[in-house]
Amino acid sequence: MVRIARPYVPSESVAEEVVQETWLAALRGLPSFEGRSSVKTWLYAILLNRARTTGPKERKYVPIEEPERAVDAGRFNRDGSWSSPPAHWADDAEDRVRAERMNKSMRVAIDQLPSPQRDVLTLRDVEGLTAADTCQILSLRQSHQRVLLHRARSRLRNVLEGEFGEDGA
Repeated sequence: MVRIARPYVPSESVAEEVVQETWLAALRGLPSFEGRSSVKTWLYAILLNRARTTGPKERKYVPIEEPERAVDAGRFNRDGSWSSPPAHWADDAEDRVRAERMNKSMRVAIDQLPSPQRDVLTLRDVEGLTAADTCQILSLRQSHQRVLLHRARSRLRNVLEGEFGEDGA
């Protein structure tokens, strides 16, 4: 759970506090839990809400990012297919040192994603939640969740291709 809270707060220790506050809030709120969602979904929602409210209090400012295209239009042919498909860098990450470098770059890139994209990517790809659970936790429509996930994955792919090249080296 610390891994979910960490992107919203300035330090690991603050993330741990947020997790503790989440458990306390869940224990206090258990009698009023209506069961309209799973307990897991309910806990994640509490955690995200706590982390989102704690983060700004702990930071002096929150940077605002410029909007950008998820994928460069030049990477597609006229028929919409890839002219330059994404490289299979993940398959080539056999070398332990390279894999660790890639993992660190991935973590930094995830932390730099805009908050909505980071939320969806973390819940779906890191925590393995379903699209339905993610939508319920973040109060999103399915279509918006898919767009945010696509944009987040595209940004990560661009960062990794830029850093590790076409062959993942």
